[in-house]
Amino acid sequence: MSTDTTPIPPATELPDDHTAAASQLRIATFRLARRMRTQRAIDSMSDGQFAVLAALWMHGPHTLGELADRERVSAPSMNRTVNCLQDSGYVERSADENDGRKVVISLTDEGRAVVDETAARRDAWVEAALAELTDDERDTLARAAAIMERMVAR
Repeated sequence: MSTDTTPIPPATELPDDHTAAASQLRIATFRLARRMRTQRAIDSMSDGQFAVLAALWMHGPHTLGELADRERVSAPSMNRTVNCLQDSGYVERSADENDGRKVVISLTDEGRAVVDETAARRDAWVEAALAELTDDERDTLARAAAIMERMVAR
């Protein structure tokens, strides 16, 4: 349940200029993402480690280089992250079926369980927050979610 009692301003109170609107959207999105990140199956797992698990869950097995590119980090940094995840039993490495020189990283059942549990916790948190809103506010957020998806797809 949310402890933030800050009222959501009506649309008429939102800033007219793009700079202020961009800043307000950035701040609100950051705060929402930060609150959702606290809802995770394993408290000790870093956001970067979870991002790798989520990428493998969503997009399937990757090479180390592909994961590094996807997460926009260096290959050595990704190697450290994958090593930690492998040591914890969340990912495994195997030879590429088409090119034995390549190593493919994939989720283990334990890694899938972490992603599934974290997604369930985050969905439950969002559902509880949505339940406190009016129908109009929920409709507005549904439209905003579609717009935000278009923004990030650019």
